[in-house]
Amino acid sequence: MTRIRLRGRLRYWFDSTMDRGTPALIGWLGLASVVLIAVVTVLVVAFTDEDTEANGGWAGVAWMSMLRTLDPGTMGGDKGAPLFLVLMLTATIGGIFIVSALIGVLTTGLDHRIQQLRKGRSQLLERGHTIVLGWSEQVFTVVAELVEANQSERRSCVVILADVDKVDMDEQIRLHVPDTGRTHVICRSGSPLKRADLELVSPDEAKAVLVLPPVGDDRDTQVIKVLLLLNNRTWTGPRPPVVAAVQESDNLAVARIAAGDGGLVIDADDFAVRLVAQSHRQSGLSAVCDELLSFIGNEFYIRHEPSLAGLTYGEALDRYALGIPAGLRGPDGTVLVNPPMDTVIGPADDVILIAEDDIFIRLADPGGTPPPVIASAIVSVPGTPPAPDRTLLVGWNSRAPKIVALLDQLACPGSVVDVAAPARPDEGLTAPYEHLTMGYQYCDPTSRKALESLDLGGYRHIVVLADESVDPGLADDRTLVTLLHLRDIEVGLGDPYSIVTEMNIDSNREVAQVTKADDFIVSTKLTCLLLTQLAENPDLHAVFADLFDPAGSEIYLKPAPRYLRPGAEANFTTVVAAARLRGETAIGYRLSHEGDRPPSYGVHLNPPKATPLTLHEGDHVIVLAEN
Repeated sequence: MTRIRLRGRLRYWFDSTMDRGTPALIGWLGLASVVLIAVVTVLVVAFTDEDTEANGGWAGVAWMSMLRTLDPGTMGGDKGAPLFLVLMLTATIGGIFIVSALIGVLTTGLDHRIQQLRKGRSQLLERGHTIVLGWSEQVFTVVAELVEANQSERRSCVVILADVDKVDMDEQIRLHVPDTGRTHVICRSGSPLKRADLELVSPDEAKAVLVLPPVGDDRDTQVIKVLLLLNNRTWTGPRPPVVAAVQESDNLAVARIAAGDGGLVIDADDFAVRLVAQSHRQSGLSAVCDELLSFIGNEFYIRHEPSLAGLTYGEALDRYALGIPAGLRGPDGTVLVNPPMDTVIGPADDVILIAEDDIFIRLADPGGTPPPVIASAIVSVPGTPPAPDRTLLVGWNSRAPKIVALLDQLACPGSVVDVAAPARPDEGLTAPYEHLTMGYQYCDPTSRKALESLDLGGYRHIVVLADESVDPGLADDRTLVTLLHLRDIEVGLGDPYSIVTEMNIDSNREVAQVTKADDFIVSTKLTCLLLTQLAENPDLHAVFADLFDPAGSEIYLKPAPRYLRPGAEANFTTVVAAARLRGETAIGYRLSHEGDRPPSYGVHLNPPKATPLTLHEGDHVIVLAEN
């Protein structure tokens, strides 16, 4: 009974060691090799004295046994007594089994390790990296922007953690972002909703954490849970900025509570609504936002300039040789975009500027000659006040009621908004509006006959909304058909209206350029650009919050004849002076004849101040203004 128990214990101990994986198997095979070599050596030394002496004693025999165990081919030239040859053959046969088993174990272990690496489950050892949690089509925009932002860095790292196969993620990144420059993109496979998987990407050493909404109906729920995990985590050092977006405005307050004090959460739905509502009357706004939010071209910077203390904001507009002031930030963090021109800059105030890069921000030489203001080109007569207009919404989706409500705030009394959709909306038509009159007409947006029956010539603006009842790609295809019909009808009518449309996928925008629509709103891309900007510089959150708040100054594209006489030779310094007279900050202009040319679509931000400039009818000046 005791013998059986001992055998069972030994068997259990042996099985336990085998469970430890490849290292344990290699250890057992090594032990078997040592035992085989020792047994053969002892037998040769004990029974074959002549062969032992002929081969250098017991040490030589041990060496021969080891060679024949590890390399069976070495016994081909052996000579000696029959017993010696039999023992060497025994070592060789035993070696065949041991080496074969060792090769199999090594192959299996190596294959297992490769599979583990392919799964992306190894611990990350990086510092100062940017973590992207989640996987969707927007991840390629985020990675491309981070690569662009880190071009001046000697070495940077972006780490993506998503519940997707690592090999698939690597292939997709290489396909969509083939040139990552000095930025190392690392993918790890795991769920951002699991604390153990979050630890794989070393969040304690990260520079910033960016949470992307996943694909599915419960996107906000998953984002909120990730924010909770990050907020409740015990950080070994300063917590990096955490940036996220929610798709439903109702979830914004909850998401901000989940994110905590160190989190920045933006309302993607509200952001998209504001872009559509503001773009419908000023085509080209999305192109301006695209450049300001991306790291290609011009973006916002915050600089402290003690030499400007005591000057007014209006005077500071002329004090930069490179870069354009856009606002001020007080010592308490309060941000004012386009403050009153007589605002005095304090010694602790920072200047918010628009520039191509922070190295391209430079004050003008105090002893130099500033670019002249050509007063004769400035128009002193104020522009005509806005008049009531008619807007047509083609289609209906979940953002439409908010768009109409915001249009009511921006429109003049007596304006009309008609909805043309396959089904009458349940909400939005009967709500009490202060400035708008709502109407509804049945229409299949892809039907030419249905569109022609709407009397399109009576509208000044047409907004095509994305269809949320179908796949985003199919919705863009239907939008493209609608745009082609609208543009062809407009040609026959003589260009009476502007067209602004929502797009779901940015790559479809280039295809849709053939329709020559006035503006395309790809809100998902712009949201990702905003998230990336905040991940790189959280201080800009207050700037963007003030910029996109209707209560303050916003971006407007206003007709150039309100500032300069059409065809008059001037420069951008003159444009800045003309806008300053109206309490506005000019940051660029848009040329109408370049409106359909990517990538800028006619937008020129932060242009050289002294270069000759002539604006014509149809061109626009881009300004920061309250209305």
